[in-house]
Amino acid sequence: MEGNVSSTDILLVSLGSTTGLRASDEAFATLLRGAGATVQIARAAPQRQVRTLALTDLLWARASAAAARSALKATAPRAIVYSTTTAALLWPRPGAIRFDASSAENRPGHDGIWQRPLERRRLAEAPLLIPTSAAALAASPAAGADAVIIPIPVAASGSPRPQTERQVAAITYASDPEKKGLGRVLAAWHQARRNDERLVVAGLERNRLPDPGPGVELVGKLAPEQYRELLGRSKLFVCAPRREDYGIAQLEALADGCQLVTTEAAGGYEALALARELDARLVGDDLAGAIRTALDDPLPDYAARAGDLLEPYSFAAIQGIVSDRLLARLLG
Repeated sequence: MEGNVSSTDILLVSLGSTTGLRASDEAFATLLRGAGATVQIARAAPQRQVRTLALTDLLWARASAAAARSALKATAPRAIVYSTTTAALLWPRPGAIRFDASSAENRPGHDGIWQRPLERRRLAEAPLLIPTSAAALAASPAAGADAVIIPIPVAASGSPRPQTERQVAAITYASDPEKKGLGRVLAAWHQARRNDERLVVAGLERNRLPDPGPGVELVGKLAPEQYRELLGRSKLFVCAPRREDYGIAQLEALADGCQLVTTEAAGGYEALALARELDARLVGDDLAGAIRTALDDPLPDYAARAGDLLEPYSFAAIQGIVSDRLLARLLG
């Protein structure tokens, strides 16, 4: 290797525009390292908030390309993985693309006017696709392409408490209030709430919701360990998305023993089928009724069955796929 250029097996170009994406990329890098690969992460620089999704994606695509170019000056990877289709849009060099949703699915109309055609090209040019779910691949322009599905791993943060020992009635995560349906969650909560029951809203700065109404507590943005500890003390996780790209927050809630109360939603919503199987009464448009059902008549084996259904999302299960299938496809 000439000069100061080092070698690595895989360069992971991380968009990292949200806490969830950053955590997902770190978990993916851990899986690759667990399979024996050396991994370098090139992180896009944080970007300012702008008014349109089209401009937002442009800023983040440029930042991802800049991070990739900078890393490629210092290292010579055997393979490149771009995490999200946005990170790959302006790539300096082709690579595999890891994604939980495509612009074709979540950027309709003017929101994706420039992203969708370029995304089709990038997906066709990528040597390998790494969707996080079968639904994500099926909804993309590359539905029939060669791919290895690698779910985002999820694990319990501790030993789940019984429902009777949980002091918090319900929790929701609202880093993006509109996308997560916070207004619908609050309306349902105010209709369903009794006595001193409390809904905790995490992920949203307190000044974004100055008067949430009675029985609602805003805790702001928490460190991951604080948030997971709060999940472990909550009976329900309530959400009302109209579409959900993956839904790692819902899977984490199930892993930590919460019952999942949710609306139906479009997108590759991994937890939705699990929620229906666990207790179909808690899935649908009647959020207030579902909240009361979950609080007043919880199924006694809900948490145990959730643990069984989450086994395919465990680190051990996914590590097997990465070690046995993905690494050989990436490195040839």
